Amino acid sequence: MTIASILKDMTYGVAPESKQIALDWLEEKNIFEHFIGGIWTSSAASFVTENPATGEALARVALAGVAEVDAAVGAAQAALPEWTKLGDHGRAKYLYALARGLQKHARLFAVLETLDNGKTIRESRDVDIPLAIRHFYHHVGWAQLRGNEFPDYQALGVVGQIVPWNFPLLMLAWKVAPALACGNTVVLKSAEDTPLTALLFAQLCAEVGLPPGVFNLVNGDAETGKAIVRHPGIAKIAFTGSTAVGRWIRSETAGTDKKLSLELGGKSPFIVFADADLDSAVEGLVDSIWFNQGQVCCAGSRLLVAESVADVFLNKLRRRMERIRVGDPLDKSVDMGPLVSRAQLELVSGYIRRAKDEGGEVWQPATGNALPATGHYCAPCLITNVSAASTVVQDEIFGPVLTVMTFRTHIEAVQLANNTIYGLAASVWSESISLALEVVPKIKAGVIWVNGANMFDASCGFGGYKESGYGREGGIEGLREYLTRKPNVKKSSSKKQGAIQSLEFVGSRGDVDHTVKLYIGGKQVRPDGGYSLRVMRNGKQLAVVPVGQRKDIRNAVEAANQAASWGEKSGHERAQILYYMAENLGQQRHAFEQVLRSISSPREATREVNLAIDRLFTFAAWADKHEGRVHFPPMRGMVTALNEPVGNIGVVCPTQSPLLALITLMGGAMSQGNRLILIPSSLAPHVMGALTQLLETSDVPAGVVNVVTGDVNELANTLAGHADVQAIWRLDGSDAGCKEAEQLSAKTLKRTWMLSHADASQLDWAQLEAGDFRALLLRAVEVKNVWIPYGV
Repeated sequence: MTIASILKDMTYGVAPESKQIALDWLEEKNIFEHFIGGIWTSSAASFVTENPATGEALARVALAGVAEVDAAVGAAQAALPEWTKLGDHGRAKYLYALARGLQKHARLFAVLETLDNGKTIRESRDVDIPLAIRHFYHHVGWAQLRGNEFPDYQALGVVGQIVPWNFPLLMLAWKVAPALACGNTVVLKSAEDTPLTALLFAQLCAEVGLPPGVFNLVNGDAETGKAIVRHPGIAKIAFTGSTAVGRWIRSETAGTDKKLSLELGGKSPFIVFADADLDSAVEGLVDSIWFNQGQVCCAGSRLLVAESVADVFLNKLRRRMERIRVGDPLDKSVDMGPLVSRAQLELVSGYIRRAKDEGGEVWQPATGNALPATGHYCAPCLITNVSAASTVVQDEIFGPVLTVMTFRTHIEAVQLANNTIYGLAASVWSESISLALEVVPKIKAGVIWVNGANMFDASCGFGGYKESGYGREGGIEGLREYLTRKPNVKKSSSKKQGAIQSLEFVGSRGDVDHTVKLYIGGKQVRPDGGYSLRVMRNGKQLAVVPVGQRKDIRNAVEAANQAASWGEKSGHERAQILYYMAENLGQQRHAFEQVLRSISSPREATREVNLAIDRLFTFAAWADKHEGRVHFPPMRGMVTALNEPVGNIGVVCPTQSPLLALITLMGGAMSQGNRLILIPSSLAPHVMGALTQLLETSDVPAGVVNVVTGDVNELANTLAGHADVQAIWRLDGSDAGCKEAEQLSAKTLKRTWMLSHADASQLDWAQLEAGDFRALLLRAVEVKNVWIPYGV
């Protein structure tokens, strides 16, 4: 008998992992309740969690309503003072105990996760549980160092956390570890489909003696989650889940000052260039899309392959798919288990049918893939003959479904990669590091893997761009999500400046020629409506300013889009422009002082101009120094955390310090490569006349800064709803206006920075400190984590 014939006859044997350890725990625990204030608490309602591999019931779990959520928040609030008093080292010891406890019970956690979720035991045992442990160990260190590394920051308070069903324990670790390390207390809602490992973690909290109320667990459904989001005692919501729910949370929390981090959907491209190691790329693709049955937000569900190698690559891929084993997830030789529920299987099956209806060619392997008779199984699926507009190409399917498109040039590859509302992750395969690093900065995604896929570590941030949400989990970026700047007791309100009595509408197109104009795309332009406003004080007309409207905002955004190359300039080049602006501001100070003297004293006007010059120098200095980081996670390679510009930022300037605040916000955003649509202070909108002259004489590229005056609410709301505006900063202290802008921003999930009336009235723009400048710079960037493996 030849070796070839022996290999041909070889078949996989079964290698079952015993589930008895988990069944014993389920039987011993018997009743699964909420964990509130260190006590197991029942509720009238309940639900059943099942094993997706068999459809059999695993446990009956208490379902929380408003009363249980309220009790959990109360317990977290009560625990906060003592948890704070423990100090950094005291909290670090508890995180260390939790990390050790997870290690001690690793096998139980792994088996229980597989029973409840359906993912293979190899994934639970070798990926989820070790990564969860790693997150707690990593944040032991941050808990110890927090006071020294973040001396100007403090914990937020009570944090509400909502985790998904695809990585129940790992997502818990991503959220709970940094929250506790920073000194917060937690109310966590487990996923309705997969609550068991969260319940086991709550038991672990009791075992290690975590102070009662520091970690609280409520189980439930969407209504439970809504109760958490709406609770006034919660300072922050951390949510991982669908983009649709993320939009609802953004809208629901508008005007509440709740801090948000939203890790939402994805439709990640997997780009294979012609020079890639095709065999390695196939293995990477299998790991990217069929890991956890494709139920991964960053799954590489869109294959973009170079046309010249597409046929070869797809033949290799089909042969590899034939060897993917689908079956009992407790079998260590199985590659894919069932989907999480019958509902999820029906959803995925519906997308496959729709692909066929739209002309797609659907291929699923037949050899060796006889699916089990019971359970929610779906064979891996490959769909070709699709277009960029196909439903299966645009929608997040959250199942083992891969679509295929080809490209000819790297420019086309980038265009296809970015042709989605999402921006969570991407994978780039090429043997040319020059080509890979040419493409990486152009892809709009928060995480990019070069010649790899699905790599994660606690030291590295994870999160998306666009409608994949905002905020980061992991690394120093994720830690900042659970901290807030301490109130600065040295600050005092600046001198009250003279109030504008009214902005009076003056009517016809003829008036426009007697006013300053809007500044859009590097040019002074008349407003579309042709109207203007008188700026009045004590019955005296100070100025006449144009009335910008919706079309003027659209024109300004279009101009900003055309200035995208500003973000590609080096920090050194941007610094030179800002230094030049500071120089010109000094030379043109008379025009600015004249505007400011109409609302304040000559001395205050001079002081504000001097500070504005200083601010431009400050942000010019930061332009080439607010750089990223390099991480070295436990792998052969490195991760570069790159600071990239947010994009187009709409800014409603504060009423206080109308020049200084505008220059501060403009300088900080410009230094990081952003483009702006500025709405000047309603206290002195006529500052735009002098500002226009400054911009025109300082070599600022057309479209980088655009200035529009008019009705502040109308202009701000237009910016908040515009799909091509990536962030809205409304800092004029209008509570109603801020709430409306946040609600409008929910549609596209743009980043928001709002100052309530109370915060705006207390902020003295003349007394900002180094920490304030750094906080502004952080708001002006997105962090892209690029994984670059090297070595053998």
